[in-house]
Amino acid sequence: MKPERTNIAIKKFLPHREPMLMVDSILTINTDSVVVEFSISSDCVFIIDDVLTETGLIENAAQACSAIVGQSFFDLDDLEGKGNKVIGYISAIKKVEIHQLPKVNDILITKAKLISRYDSEDLSVCTISGSTFRNDDLIVDCTMNFLIHEV
Repeated sequence: MKPERTNIAIKKFLPHREPMLMVDSILTINTDSVVVEFSISSDCVFIIDDVLTETGLIENAAQACSAIVGQSFFDLDDLEGKGNKVIGYISAIKKVEIHQLPKVNDILITKAKLISRYDSEDLSVCTISGSTFRNDDLIVDCTMNFLIHEV
């Protein structure tokens, strides 16, 4: 079991780049959960009239969720994300409830937890639940399925 790691620059591990990168950093991560942070800027591709759209919220949750399983494709001491290339796909959105839309300059905290996982030689299929908060207010609650594999 990998120990909990903190303050990781997720950009080094996700294939996403601006304008599609919807997570700034991993605050904490272990084998079955993650907490990430995202500061909403005005140049975000998912902003309309200074509000982050539903699509942006789902993408933020998906990137957070995929980090849980994605980390297993990297060695524990690889803090630069150079040891592998991983790509993930949302295979199903099982549930999504959006309670509020945040605005530019809001900071989101997204917490995700692994529900189930099946691994083959170079592919993982998993179900992950996520909750996104602005301040202490729950604004998104979701459950998604993912396919994550090495490229």
